[in-house]
Amino acid sequence: MFGKISHTWSLMGASWRVLKKDKEIMVFPLISGICCLLVIASFAFPMISTGSWHMPEKGATVEQQVVYYAVLFAFYLCNYFVIVFFNSAIIACATIRLRGGDPTIRDGFKMAISRLPLIFGWAVVSATVGLILRIIEDKSENIGRFVAGLLGMAWSVVSFLVIPVLVIEKLGPIAALKESTSLLKRTWGEQVIGNFNFGFIFFLINIPAIMIIVVGVLSQNVAVMAICITVGVISLLVVALIQSSLQAIFQAALYLYAKNGNVPEGFDTELLDEAMVLRVK
Repeated sequence: MFGKISHTWSLMGASWRVLKKDKEIMVFPLISGICCLLVIASFAFPMISTGSWHMPEKGATVEQQVVYYAVLFAFYLCNYFVIVFFNSAIIACATIRLRGGDPTIRDGFKMAISRLPLIFGWAVVSATVGLILRIIEDKSENIGRFVAGLLGMAWSVVSFLVIPVLVIEKLGPIAALKESTSLLKRTWGEQVIGNFNFGFIFFLINIPAIMIIVVGVLSQNVAVMAICITVGVISLLVVALIQSSLQAIFQAALYLYAKNGNVPEGFDTELLDEAMVLRVK
């Protein structure tokens, strides 16, 4: 566990050194977050007002279930499209930097816009997989949740390099998924899993901000509460922007290494070799 945390920290450090050269790319996850909030609002208000936001009861008609899952699919599709579009822009900029160039925000937008059909196609695939996992989870609360979790982890691994493949090689969603799986197998072998966990590290980093918010709420003083919540929320947002940027940079670096064996600037061979490890059976 501690070895995995140490390795993740090293990967984050290498990605951070790249980000420091192009801090402006954090504008992409910022806009992405705003757009995702708008998507959530556009679905939430009508669904809450009509009472259709929760899963239909067991006695619900087929039509009610179809409508519920159709709306859920549309929600997934819109969210995935936004996330994939802006991640594509970050990865485009990161790839230019890792290849020795000097990217601009315009470069990121230009590359992402030129891949719009491919991005939409991958958003459809991702939304479909997400919906299938949700249906499995809904049909059997305990077993379904476990099965969906396992399938979700496997999907996360095989699709990890899809967006860099879409951006750099201009392949369609299915071809990109096959290429992602092939690159992982060719470089790290069969049955690989990720030897990194950015989410856990950033959860630890976020603890002080969460504590500040809690202290503010418990103070029962309006001024203190307002200050603490403001500081805490801003801290959480900044960390979220950094996390999204670092993960996209890492994806780009891992793709370049898996594709041609060249170690991107700022990373080293051992670090990337250990990014993926064989699953223990």
